[in-house]
Amino acid sequence: MKKPVLVVKFGSASVTSDGEIDERVILEIARQVSILQPNYNIVLVSSGAVAAGKKFIPHFKGTLEEKKAAAAIGNPLLIRKYATYFRPFRIALAQSLCERHHFSNRGQFLQLKSTYETLWKNNIIPIANENDVVSNKELKFSDNDELATLIAVGFGAEKLLMCTSVPGVLDSDGKVITSIEAVDKDILSLARTDKSSVGLGGMTSKLNFARLATQMGIEVVIFSMHTNDAILKAEQGQLGTVCKAQMKKISSRKKWMASGSLIKGLVTVDEGALEAIKNRKSLLAVGVVALDEKFVAGEVFHILDQSGNIFAIAKSKVDSSSIKKDYKIKNLEIAHADDIVLL
Repeated sequence: MKKPVLVVKFGSASVTSDGEIDERVILEIARQVSILQPNYNIVLVSSGAVAAGKKFIPHFKGTLEEKKAAAAIGNPLLIRKYATYFRPFRIALAQSLCERHHFSNRGQFLQLKSTYETLWKNNIIPIANENDVVSNKELKFSDNDELATLIAVGFGAEKLLMCTSVPGVLDSDGKVITSIEAVDKDILSLARTDKSSVGLGGMTSKLNFARLATQMGIEVVIFSMHTNDAILKAEQGQLGTVCKAQMKKISSRKKWMASGSLIKGLVTVDEGALEAIKNRKSLLAVGVVALDEKFVAGEVFHILDQSGNIFAIAKSKVDSSSIKKDYKIKNLEIAHADDIVLL
């Protein structure tokens, strides 16, 4: 039988200490992942390249150019450490430096997926990271939480484990919430706005991407490495915060559209259109209340209710200029039902 996919993401604060790669952590990752590998096709998403490389740049101030240079230095250092500690477990690794367009372009994404499947067939684990050196600053991943989520959703992962510097999602008393049924506004309000000194993403980022992943049927666990056998326990749902998967039947194409697409616009609709979309009907121009940003036919936009909540994503059949020009033409179809994904 085909093995399920497991994505494990490690933040910079998890794998580095005082600007150095923490070899004790890398060893534990190798040991525990080697135990899980017989049961899963695994992708590791590891931050830490910039944190590992910035010490080589005197008077590092964190400019975009300096971060790119630090990543160029740190990436080979990071992958070399991983390879060193996985070798005793007879597991080979492959480096996968990704850019945002690898996911927004369906053809390129399918090539990436095919490459990963070839690696898995040969018992090789890919380690993914953003290609900071050449990534366009306008089309970057927001952070590696997004990269891990796009891989998990696009590859139909069973579980996404997010390792961070805190033991999980904390309630107002600072205690770990062990289980979350749905990532809603109340849960998002618990997220602290700070982040580690070496990472890009904070808990708000993790919860927002956990919301997307769980809506696509993936269990998400947010945990830290400060416990023995942390990865093994997180995989079993015995550690950190478990965000439960929502049971939805969504095609692989729609999963890709909901996660990998670049969002080009926002379309606000009235109550009638909202109900029609929820009942798997197409979006017509007559139901549009407001439209922000320009997009062309074939590009993807978010659909909002009149309270500003995003509840769907859709691929447009027409240019936004046509919608504005023919706003209330009754039969102008903006997006077909087959190209709308409820979130």
